[in-house]
Amino acid sequence: MKSKGLQLLCLLTLGSLFALTGLRQFFIEPLASSSSNVIWFTLQVAPLLGVVPGIVRGKYLSHVLAALFSMLYFVHGVLAAAASASRTFGLWEVGFAVALVGAATFAAKRIQLEHLQQEELNR
Repeated sequence: MKSKGLQLLCLLTLGSLFALTGLRQFFIEPLASSSSNVIWFTLQVAPLLGVVPGIVRGKYLSHVLAALFSMLYFVHGVLAAAASASRTFGLWEVGFAVALVGAATFAAKRIQLEHLQQEELNR
């Protein structure tokens, strides 16, 4: 798969985690006040939003950070899946997190290989 396809897959899984987090935060398990919901949601999605510009530009470090940050969502999904009330959303979160780890890792490797090939051509 080309790096653009992997980049698209990274963006789709990032968007899916963003949407799933918002759905859970505002509709499934909301907090008492709306301002605390917004603050908590912002804290939860800040790692996702931080890597999006770099992924759009095809930056190696952003893909690596996306893979690392997705581990947070994986752990949260496992904990949510262990609770009987939000099992389905936890399993979806685990699936999207694993897909993001795979896509971001392969995209980072592909970007690194393309960079090395470009350096060899410039010699």
